Amino acid sequence: MPTLLIYQGYKFFFYANDHPPAHIHVMKAGRWAKIELGSTRVVYSSLKANEMRMVSMLLARHKNEFQEAWDDWFQR
Repeated sequence: MPTLLIYQGYKFFFYANDHPPAHIHVMKAGRWAKIELGSTRVVYSSLKANEMRMVSMLLARHKNEFQEAWDDWFQR
């Protein structure tokens, strides 16, 4: 499970055997979100609204490096 970022309890990662489209998983305090990287569409989230705001900010800041990590891992 490649970890992309850990920040203030938020863990951004994808699974080693994940599937397209490119997306990330975010975990904090037992709550989860799954977000597509291209569109930044939230596929699923049990995070609180304020947590999702933080996730959105961090995703905006790190989206390119997350996409690059996905592409490198899956050799796309």
